[in-house]
Amino acid sequence: MTISCCDVREGMAAISLSGQMTIGSTDGTIQVLIEDLLRQGKRTIIFDLADVTALDSTGVGHFIASYNKITAAGGEMRIAGASGRILSTFQISKLDTVFPFYVTVGDAAAENP
Repeated sequence: MTISCCDVREGMAAISLSGQMTIGSTDGTIQVLIEDLLRQGKRTIIFDLADVTALDSTGVGHFIASYNKITAAGGEMRIAGASGRILSTFQISKLDTVFPFYVTVGDAAAENP
């Protein structure tokens, strides 16, 4: 899994993930990044999943942990670019009713919090 991050606008950042988010392919890097972004004053964090190729319960767990951390800090988490099997995983677990989903990062960034 590859992780990159960029500022979208003031108070908003996008984390782009690519590759597999499955057991053994992820570590605590995402949580450390979330903590760092929150310390920097980023309160809206967008996860770009357009290049994620596989997602299992371990990967979903990272999003739940991120959501809990972000909302506890008074922030908002958004997900962009999820499609096909990746989106289905969120729908099956009903997390599509918890996290707001957008087609692109631009769409997610355009909506005011």
